[in-house]
Amino acid sequence: MGVAILSGQAVTLVCGLLSLYMLRTIATYAKLRQFRGPSWTGISNWPHSMAMLRGNCHEWYAEPGPIARVAPRVLITSSPEVWMHVNNKPGYKRSDWYYTAVRIEHRRDNVFSQTDNAKHERRRKQMAPGYSGRENPHLEESVDERLHDFLNLIRSKYVSSDHRVVPMDLAKKVQYFTLDVISSVGLGTAFGMLQRDEDVDDYLQSSEEGLAIANTALAMGFSWIAQAPFIGRFIAPSPKDNNGFGKMMAACFRLVDERAASSADEQSDMLASFMRHGLAGDELRSEALEQIIAGSDTTAGAIRGILLHLMTNPRVYLRLQREIDDAVRRDRAPSTGGGLISAAQARQLPYLQAVIREALRVWPPVVNIFPRDVPTGGDTLVVDGESVFLPGGVCIGYSAYAMHQSEQIYGKDAKAFRPERWLKSDPALLDVMVRTNDLIFGHGKFQCLGKAVAQIEIGKTVFELLRNFDLALITPTRPWDARNYLGLFAISDMWVQVMERTPCSP
Repeated sequence: MGVAILSGQAVTLVCGLLSLYMLRTIATYAKLRQFRGPSWTGISNWPHSMAMLRGNCHEWYAEPGPIARVAPRVLITSSPEVWMHVNNKPGYKRSDWYYTAVRIEHRRDNVFSQTDNAKHERRRKQMAPGYSGRENPHLEESVDERLHDFLNLIRSKYVSSDHRVVPMDLAKKVQYFTLDVISSVGLGTAFGMLQRDEDVDDYLQSSEEGLAIANTALAMGFSWIAQAPFIGRFIAPSPKDNNGFGKMMAACFRLVDERAASSADEQSDMLASFMRHGLAGDELRSEALEQIIAGSDTTAGAIRGILLHLMTNPRVYLRLQREIDDAVRRDRAPSTGGGLISAAQARQLPYLQAVIREALRVWPPVVNIFPRDVPTGGDTLVVDGESVFLPGGVCIGYSAYAMHQSEQIYGKDAKAFRPERWLKSDPALLDVMVRTNDLIFGHGKFQCLGKAVAQIEIGKTVFELLRNFDLALITPTRPWDARNYLGLFAISDMWVQVMERTPCSP
C-alpha cells in the first residue's frame, strides 16, 4: 500500500515537472514566435549546439532575413543598422551566457569578457591610449622589426626554385609573425618565434587546445563549471598547468611581473601605458594575456584570408603587384633596400585597400555573434521600414556571413571576391559598404581596441610579401584546414610554394 502511494506521488511529481517544462518551453517559443530560423531553434538549444560542435556555426548563422532565431532566447541580425543600434543604445549589455564562458581565468574578467557596461567602459579608457599608439611612439617601428624577421625567415629557409619546391606552412608562419608583433608592442619583448622558427613554449598549440575545449564546453552547456566558486578553480586554466592555456598564462604572467617589478623601466609600449593608467597586479596580467590571444589570432586570420584570396585569384594578384611596383617607381613607397612601406603610404594605395576590405568582407576573421542582452523592458527597432519589438529576457547577436555577404548591400555577386567593387561603386552605396565593412572591427563602445595595430600589420605585410615574393598554393583543392572555435578560426596546413621575386626598381 505504502509503495503504491509513493509510486503514485512520484508519477504525479514527474508529470508536474514535465508540465512545467512544457509550459515554460511554450512561453519561451511564443516570446519570439515572429522570428523564423533553422528547424527546432524555437524550442531547443541543440541545433545551435550542434552547429558549434561542427565548427561551422558562422555558415549556419547566415539565415535569410534581417533578424533570425537560432536558439529559444537567441536572435541574430544581418542588418548593419540594427547592429549599430544595439551597440549604441544604452541598456544593451554583453550576454553572460557567452562572455562568462570565454573567460580565460577562473572568475576573473578582462576587457573582452566583462559584461558590466560601467566596468567595461572604465577598463577601455585605461587601455585605449596604449592601443592607439599615442603613448607608444615606437609601435610601427616594432612592427617593422618583426616584419623584417618574417621576410628574412622566408628568404633564408623557404624559397623554392625551378628545380626544388620547399613547402612552407603559411598559416603557421603568419601566426609566428603576429604573436611576435603583439608580444613586442604589448610586452616589450618578442617571443622570438620567427627567429627560432618554432612554436616557442607551445603558444599556438596551447591556444588552439584552449579554444577547442572552451568551444565544446559552451556547446554542451557545461562551461559554467569552470567558473563555479569551488570546483571551477580545479577545472579552469591555471598558470600552474604544464600544458594548454595554463602554460601560456605562466609565460605571459612572468614577463608582466618582471616589467612591473622594474622601477627603472623606461620602455614605452602597451604594457607601460596600461600601468600608467592604473592597471596593476591581476588586472594587468589578465589584460596582457587577453591581448596576446586576441591580438594574434584575429590579425593572423585576416592576413591568411587576404593571402588565400589573392593566391586563388591571379587577376587580382597581378593587378595588386602592378600597383605595388608602380608605387615604388613613383616614390610612393621605399625602393628595394630602402626600407619597408609605411602604414601611411599603404593607406594611400587604393587597390591594396580594396583588396584588404574585400577579403575581410568575404572571409571575416572573427565570426563571433557577440550576443547582447535586450533591455529589461524590451526595445522597438525599425527594420526595413517596419517597427519590430524585441522583448526583454532575450539576446541578439550578429551574423558576420549574412551581413558581409549581403546581396542587398554588395550586389548579386556578393559572395565573390571582387575588389573592384570598392573602387567603382556609387558614392552613396560606397558609404553604406564602408560603414558595414567597418563593423568587422566592432562598433561604438565595443569596437576592437586593437583595430589600429591590426591595420598597420595587415597593410604592410601584404604589400611586402607581394613585393618580394610570388606565392602559390601547393594543394589548391584543399588550401587549408580551418575550424571555428568560439568565433575564431584555428587555421593550419596552408602549404605554399614561395618564389623569390625581383622587385621593381624606380
